[in-house]
Order: sequence, then C-alpha cells, then structure tokens
Amino acid sequence: MGQTMTQKILSEHAGQDVTPGDTVTVDVDKALLQDGTGPLTVRQLRDMDMEQTAIPEGTVVFLDHQAPPMNADMANEHDLLRDFVKNTGAQLSDVGDGICHQVMTFDYTAPRDILIGADSHTVTGGAVGALATGMGSTDVGVGFATGQTWMRVPDTDEVRLEGELGEGVYAKDLILQIIGDRGADGANYRSMEFVGPLVDDLRIDERMTISNMVVEAGAKSGIFPSDETTKEFYEDRGRADEWEAIEPDEDAEYQMELTYDVSELEPQVAYPHQVDNVVPVSDDRVQDVPIDQAFLGSCTNGRLEDLRIAADILEASGMEINDDTRLIVNPASREIYEQAMEEGVFEVLNEAGAAINTPGCGICYGGHQGALADGENAIGANNRNFKGRFGNPESDVYLGSPATVAASAIKGEITDPREVLP
Repeated sequence: MGQTMTQKILSEHAGQDVTPGDTVTVDVDKALLQDGTGPLTVRQLRDMDMEQTAIPEGTVVFLDHQAPPMNADMANEHDLLRDFVKNTGAQLSDVGDGICHQVMTFDYTAPRDILIGADSHTVTGGAVGALATGMGSTDVGVGFATGQTWMRVPDTDEVRLEGELGEGVYAKDLILQIIGDRGADGANYRSMEFVGPLVDDLRIDERMTISNMVVEAGAKSGIFPSDETTKEFYEDRGRADEWEAIEPDEDAEYQMELTYDVSELEPQVAYPHQVDNVVPVSDDRVQDVPIDQAFLGSCTNGRLEDLRIAADILEASGMEINDDTRLIVNPASREIYEQAMEEGVFEVLNEAGAAINTPGCGICYGGHQGALADGENAIGANNRNFKGRFGNPESDVYLGSPATVAASAIKGEITDPREVLP
C-alpha cells in the first residue's frame, strides 16, 4: 500500500513504516519558540535541569509577538529568552526580524522536515512539504532538548484543488471556505494534504496562507507537495541543497477525499467570533458593516505579495482610506519590509494614510499595536477573529483577504474587492 506525504515523513523519522493510529518516537529537525509561549518552555526546562538543545542550528527563538515589548514585564521575558539562546547555542530572531512562521519557512524549514513549535500556526511549514505542527510548550522543549518527540500518526485527508481563482479571489478565500465547510473541529488531529492541478499554479506565499490556517479546522498539519515551484523557491533563497521532492504515492490511502473547484469561488468573510463563521462577501450578514480599523499583516497575509495587492487597490482608487477607518500594516519580516520600501509599496500605503509598524505579529494576537475601542469593528487579513482577539472583548473582528481588507478600508465598510480592483 502506498503512503501519504504525512506517512512518508513520519516513517523516515521513526525508522519504521507507520500507519494511522500508531504512536511513534520521531527525530526532530527544527523547533521554534516565540516570546508568548517560549518563556514557559525555558522555565520548564530549567526546572527539569534540561536547559539544552540537541539541534542548536535548528532551534530558533523568536521575539515577535510583542516586538518591541510593550512593558517591563515583556522586556524581562525577552531577556530570559536571549539568555537561553546564549546558554544553549540556539538561534535568535530578534525584535524586528519578523514573525516566526514567516522567517522559519523562508530561512530554516526544509521539505521532509519535522518541525515542532510552541505556537499553533507552526503548521505554516507544510507549505514547503514539511510536517510542521504546534505542540504545548513543555513538549516542544523536551523535543528540542532531546532531539526527539512522540506523535500519534494522524489520519490523512486529501484535499484536491481544481480550477482557477477568479479576479479578486485569493488563496485566503479558498482556505476560509474550506474552514467554513469543515467547521472549527472538523479536521481534529488530521493531516490535510493539498493536491490537484491548482496546486501547480499556487506560489509558495499562497501555499503558506493555506497551510497556516488548517489549524482553524483543528488539523494537525497541512502539507503541500515539494515540487518544481518549491525547488525554484529554494534556489531563489540560496538554499538549493536543502530541496527534496515529496508527493503522495499514487495508491496512497486517504481517510477522506475532498475536491474544491475554485472557478466559481467568491471572496469570503469570517464574521465574529469564530473562524468557521464563513460566508461570501455578498451575504447579508456582512453587508453594511462599518469598519473602524483594517489590519494588513500577520503570518497569514503579511508577505510582500499581500502588501502589493493592497497597494495596487489603494493606488487605483486614488489612495484614499475612508475618513472613519484606520489601516494598520505589519509586514511579516524585515526582509519584506525592505522589499516593500525598495519597490515603493510602502510609499503608496503611507500616502494612503496607513500606519506601518515594526515587522511582527502586531495586533493579531490582541496585545500590541492597535487594540480596538469598545463597540468598534475591525477586518483583518490574519487568521483568527475570536472574541477579544484584537485586544478588546467589547469589539468585533472580521477576516478576509488582503484585497478585501484594502477595499473595506477604502469604503469604510466590508466591501467586495472586485468593486474597487484596478
């Protein structure tokens, strides 16, 4: 019997063939910590007298969730993490370098890796053919301290993608529809593998958006094949020697098979307070909703391509953000920040009135750089709209693509981006 990509990676790292339901010990290639959950990891390791890493080149500590820190307490947590890096030889991604999932995928994660992270959106690494998954802080700490972790082999779902995305419709709209269909727990502890003719047309940044959000349906991982697109990505990054191909066997057995033809897909919006509350932008439930704040950024949609989309829409509309709406921008990394400056993307966003912040998570997790006032509505290109997600439980958060965010910032209400596309 053939294997899925998930089974291939776990078999390689366990040293034995695996089947769904098996519990196996596997070698860990890469691990990430961030400043929200990482301090707990470090303290737990110190309590166990295990402040170490068996994979120092692959253990990366990110200061990204509160970057720069908003108060002395968080500054002290950053200090704790910097000490850990010095004591263990782990790698440091400091304030302003960018969001863990962006930097990890671009600079560290490789196809066929097992990546574990103390952050649920570690699943982003599946975009390049890795088995990437979030775990509890202590589990991740023990994983990189020993170089191994245990996993139950998940059931695997095949998600076949067909057709072509229409004008004004993006990868974010596709994954929102999938989450809306599956529900918040519809893929609990399952691996979702994306195949089909549309995959060939998806850039790595688009694949990252999709992999990033599979956890919103409860998935353990979301993996794309490592193909020619992936190979070109690694060559462009100067990492050609790290590329390996991976795809499912033709006779791989999936527990569920789903097909999405995106040809008729509309822009999608998730309304409060769950990510699976997904409707087309034309639905009455998201009509005439005033927007006080629009957010462009996060590990889901803070990449250069996302900033370009928003800038193109703003420029074509005369670069005017609605007088009653704020637009906040957080690039996903320092590299993206520099590229956006060089290309003039920031010039457009700045002239339109956007506030451009330090690369990092920013408002996405609700504790930094743009909290909402009571009764305000926001739309974000990020991945979660839970109650209080943008810093205030008395506010509402909607989700959409970067194009939908830009269009809504222009009109001052949730807007179909096809109405304002250049």
